[in-house]
Amino acid sequence: MQILSTTEENYLKCIYQLLKEGSEKVGTNEIAALTGTKAASVSDMLKKLAEKQLLSYQKYHGVSLTEEGAKTALLILRRYRLWEVFLVEKLKFNWDEVAALAEELEHVKAPPLVRRLDEYLGFPKFDPHGDPIPDEFGEWSHTPRMLLQEVSPGKAGKIVAVTNNSAAFLKYLDKVGIYIGAKIEVLDKIEFDGSLELRIDGDKRNFLSREVAANLQVILHPS
Repeated sequence: MQILSTTEENYLKCIYQLLKEGSEKVGTNEIAALTGTKAASVSDMLKKLAEKQLLSYQKYHGVSLTEEGAKTALLILRRYRLWEVFLVEKLKFNWDEVAALAEELEHVKAPPLVRRLDEYLGFPKFDPHGDPIPDEFGEWSHTPRMLLQEVSPGKAGKIVAVTNNSAAFLKYLDKVGIYIGAKIEVLDKIEFDGSLELRIDGDKRNFLSREVAANLQVILHPS
């Protein structure tokens, strides 16, 4: 495994996350927007990572990860998500507080520490936001999910993940009683604005906007 700087690791994780959204390649401007870096600086870093054979980069044609680059990015995500679990479950941070802390801790690379952390936490499969945690070989379980916004009235299931990890969004979910594992039933979809009326955990009723529902993933109960 190559020795990478913190910045190089951040770029690999960023590129992996952008590719996960469905594109085969991502552009320099997309990476610059996500990292808050100038396009020229992004291009310089992409050249360095290409020289290390972690990505395929051709100017004006976008970027994709090599097999080694993708594996490295997954191991960074593994460390990040394990630290999120540790911070929430063991140190009792709120789920809206852990992103910046976990991003610092993800760069601690010692494999024995990561393996012991995984064991200490009971080999969790998902982080506090519902994202899957890769194992030490970069593998994870894939469970079919759908966006809450796409669920029809009369269907029921549970919240399993959020696609927006911003502190403001997570605090809002706390306020309205939505959390990972919450049981939901869609009572109605409002034609005017696409908002949903929900029953949460069998009794509490609430309305969620289309935007909020589009950032929640659910698993439906069998019909």
